[in-house]
Amino acid sequence: MPPGPDMMLELACGSGPVCGVDEAGRGPWAGPVSAAAVILDPDRVPRGLNDSKKLTAKARAALEIEIKAAAIAWCVGLASIEEIEELNILHAAGLAMRRAVEGLAVTPAFALVDGNYPFKLPCAVKTVVKGDSLSCSIAAASILAKEARDRIMVEMDALHPGYGFASHKGYHAAIHVEGLRRLGPSPIHRMGWAPVKLALAGELGEAAFDDEIEA
Repeated sequence: MPPGPDMMLELACGSGPVCGVDEAGRGPWAGPVSAAAVILDPDRVPRGLNDSKKLTAKARAALEIEIKAAAIAWCVGLASIEEIEELNILHAAGLAMRRAVEGLAVTPAFALVDGNYPFKLPCAVKTVVKGDSLSCSIAAASILAKEARDRIMVEMDALHPGYGFASHKGYHAAIHVEGLRRLGPSPIHRMGWAPVKLALAGELGEAAFDDEIEA
């Protein structure tokens, strides 16, 4: 089994607080995109940190509590459906990241950002491909971002029933496709996504099962 993330990238940044930054929700057909920024205390790093997608729901929930209790600072930022439509999903994710970093109670000197896109943040930035599997700070941010967004989608399920948001969180699933076919798009669906466009036109068929993200 490959080793989990560590704090080596954080230590390599030199002096000054270092935050890990990651987003959740770039791919779904519905809901906002979220991002988190986390400055970990090197002496109080929670055990078991990893890419949120590699963890069970139970492990993520437990780690979210530990991260918030042990971190020097943390913040979650969001970008709305309207901002996703206006900016496109990449730049909306960057907006959510900036809000998360700006919301930290401690100003970071450096941000380690998951992926390869150098978003403009209010501090120096280093991108890290697969960073949530390499950096504890990015892994912690991935957990906070996903947990925050998942809670929002459970709330959206109550407001917009029939799509199964509580189970799939806005991603592709059979119950989601059926809800779109039967009800059409809800106010929180991303109208630029191909399956949502097809549902709006009454043409949602097997094409919805392709791996399309945006038209």
